[in-house]
Amino acid sequence: MANYLKPVAAVLVPNIGGLLMGYITRSETRRTTGQLTWYQALKKPSFQPPSWLVGPVWTALYSTMGYASYMIFRDGGGFGGKAALPLAVYGANLALNFAWAPLFFKGQNLGLAFAEIVALWGSVVATIVTFRNVNVNAANLLLPYLGWVSFATLINFNLWRMNKDRTD
Repeated sequence: MANYLKPVAAVLVPNIGGLLMGYITRSETRRTTGQLTWYQALKKPSFQPPSWLVGPVWTALYSTMGYASYMIFRDGGGFGGKAALPLAVYGANLALNFAWAPLFFKGQNLGLAFAEIVALWGSVVATIVTFRNVNVNAANLLLPYLGWVSFATLINFNLWRMNKDRTD
């Protein structure tokens, strides 16, 4: 692959995964009939951001995550060099990231989704730590992602707590 295509591919991977998760869960987040969806009917914390903000934030985060992974690949000698462990941890992180939306929106299990997002948070920290050993700037690019996942974890916890008595 040409060198100029490697960062493009690295940025596309998380963005395509995010788009796919949005596609899979769209029926749970957008009203198509006169009725509210399960998600729209949840009691929500006052600090929850508006839904129109989520897509642009994730696009920016996925892009910086992807570029950071490219920096690790480039500076760590690819999959066979010292980048191998950080990229494996990053791959596990992406898997946890992509798993949350179906668990939350399709599974409609707030407690399980909370447990999963706590694991996701830990994997973000592990990704930052392992990236730091190869490229400090790449690790720093993940700090906004850690901030957003921390905020999302707080929201998920509050959704779980506020809606634990629901029977649907």
